[in-house]
Amino acid sequence: MPRSVQAVYLKPLKRKAVHGIPSCDLQLRSYSVRNLEFFADFALRAAYYLYLPALGPIPLPRTTERWTVPRSNFVNKKSQENFERITLRRLVQVHDGHPETVEIWLAFLRKHAYYGIGMKANVWEHESLGVGRTMDVSLENIKRTLEPRWAHFGRRKNPETSERVYEMMNHDTFRKTSDTPLSAI
Repeated sequence: MPRSVQAVYLKPLKRKAVHGIPSCDLQLRSYSVRNLEFFADFALRAAYYLYLPALGPIPLPRTTERWTVPRSNFVNKKSQENFERITLRRLVQVHDGHPETVEIWLAFLRKHAYYGIGMKANVWEHESLGVGRTMDVSLENIKRTLEPRWAHFGRRKNPETSERVYEMMNHDTFRKTSDTPLSAI
């Protein structure tokens, strides 16, 4: 049997994290164990081939929801039916991953999403020291560009529009339709 086919029957390969800095937590949810385990395996294999150190799948607690519904209406209250839905969850953690690579991994998983699987990802990005100063400078630039627009917020006109309206009303075609000039009003 070829090695690529043998690899399908083995556990997915994993890379070791060097620094252990968390990059992404991917939580998978499903009602079916088979689908959940299959997609968790798929996510780990995709992480391996994108050179992302991934841990998992870590089983998370099940959530059980139960409902009791009357079988028929009115008199037969004693005849009821019980329903139960169990949601299974798994966690795949990525450490020391570059933010762009993590985004590519998540996009790949979204593109090849398996039926009956819900995904929720928490992604962490780290900035260099002094990022607050650069944010303050960019905020000042944004304020300067938005100031003229905010001056007329809530109004439908600005000084140029009122000047244009005044010119239109003083134009000859408008004067012909009205009896009195605008300056006399």
